[in-house]
Amino acid sequence: MPRLRQVPGSEVTDPLVHSVYKQLFGDRDPVAEPGTDMGTPGHWWTVLAQTPHVLQQFVQLSRMYMSEKMHLDPVLRELGQTRAGWLNGCQFVYSQHCKMSRAVGLSETQIASIKEWQVADCFDDVQKIVLAYVDYLICQRGRVPDAVFAKLKDKLSEEAIIELTYVTCAYDGFSVLTKALRLEFDDRDDPVVEVAAPAAYGGGNFMGERD
Repeated sequence: MPRLRQVPGSEVTDPLVHSVYKQLFGDRDPVAEPGTDMGTPGHWWTVLAQTPHVLQQFVQLSRMYMSEKMHLDPVLRELGQTRAGWLNGCQFVYSQHCKMSRAVGLSETQIASIKEWQVADCFDDVQKIVLAYVDYLICQRGRVPDAVFAKLKDKLSEEAIIELTYVTCAYDGFSVLTKALRLEFDDRDDPVVEVAAPAAYGGGNFMGERD
């Protein structure tokens, strides 16, 4: 279960939360009967419902990046969000934006290759520089080499670069939040654990040699 309390439908008083619940869960209480049409448990919404002002910011961001005012190609936006989810090891963001990538026109081959884009031959030059930029945003926390940024400016407008940076960094944060609170598909134990040695193991170094 998520680490924080979920808000049952009977406790909702905020109009935004009520609207979100109605849209995603219909007449069901999402705590008693969890699940969305996309196959997610719905924890993201029921936990953030404790803070409608925070939930409102997420809803506004989603509406912003899908609006006609955006300069950024939706395909490039989804490459950024999906790659950010994968780099952060966030199952929820990665899984959801694989679906969004499909919706905006990325092929199954491209979606499957986002993990190893560096050796894939299914991305064009613009998509490759966007993916490279995203890697520096997430892995190097924004320390992007001048040569990479120069190529990005050669391919995208400054408005599109701002939008790409903003949305990708936002989903970097959402990935971290999702794992920290154990929401949705990230409600799981840390997979990196010690594997017990056989009972007969008597110690020594990793080669089995004793000092």
